[in-house]
Amino acid sequence: MSTLDHLDELKKEHAELSRMVEEEQKKLSADYLYISELKKRKLRIKEQIVRQSQV
Repeated sequence: MSTLDHLDELKKEHAELSRMVEEEQKKLSADYLYISELKKRKLRIKEQIVRQSQV
């Protein structure tokens, strides 16, 4: 897998996590622990994207 392919996959995963956070936040009985975990994963992905972009 090339660096650009890997970067594209990370961006897709980041976008999917964003969608999942939004969906969970819309629920009346939102699970804030789950939302927090999703946001942490999203941040780790974003950090990987930044590192890959600097290479």
